[in-house]
Amino acid sequence: MDGKRKTKGISDWPESERPRERLLAKGSNALSDAQLLAILLRTGRRDTSAVDVAIELLRQVDGISGLAKCGVEELCAVEGIGPAKAAQLKAAVELGRRSLAAPLSTGTRISSSSDLFRHFYPILRDKKQELFKVILLDAKNLIVKEATVSEGTLTLSLVHPREVFALAIRESAAGVIFLHNHPSGDPTPSPEDRRLTDRLVMAGTLLGITVLDHIIVGDGRYVSFADEGWLGGSQHTGSRGLEI
Repeated sequence: MDGKRKTKGISDWPESERPRERLLAKGSNALSDAQLLAILLRTGRRDTSAVDVAIELLRQVDGISGLAKCGVEELCAVEGIGPAKAAQLKAAVELGRRSLAAPLSTGTRISSSSDLFRHFYPILRDKKQELFKVILLDAKNLIVKEATVSEGTLTLSLVHPREVFALAIRESAAGVIFLHNHPSGDPTPSPEDRRLTDRLVMAGTLLGITVLDHIIVGDGRYVSFADEGWLGGSQHTGSRGLEI
């Protein structure tokens, strides 16, 4: 014996304390964040259980909310987590994000800006880059299609009216709604946001396709150009919070 004490793996724990068995017996609410992550990780590293690796991961990324923002390289920087486990964690986070999004499919009627915010906020809240999306509508404000037009830097999405309206024309859309996120969390429109919106409104007018709104998603709140009467270029005064 070398005098070193070997850490017990989860298989050595009492069955009632093992994360997987505990979940099956008592439900997922009975497990801590680390225990839930341990089920995804399945194994730890030598002399360290999956729960211990999960605890270390949560400490390094600042909890579950930090985990959602981590890339694969950041996850792999934690000892005991390789590309396969990182992929499992990213897949689980993405499934959770999608499950929170309100249904939005072809034929869905859009009645307010909050409808779109409720759908896209869970999807966009942890993005580190701006995503610019277009939602195509028919004459009855029913969704024809949604698409990501561009993915930009932390501060700017590069969007050209030609790209946006080529898709709208191809799908015979009567109207469009634009939506993008601000990774900073502040949905206040930037000067670039305003100039882009003005260009898109003018292009839509020339093509006979109505620009119904431009929504900017921030951290728990959003700005709707239509709600505030800014599609004509008026000044920004505030932002709207989540409506439930």
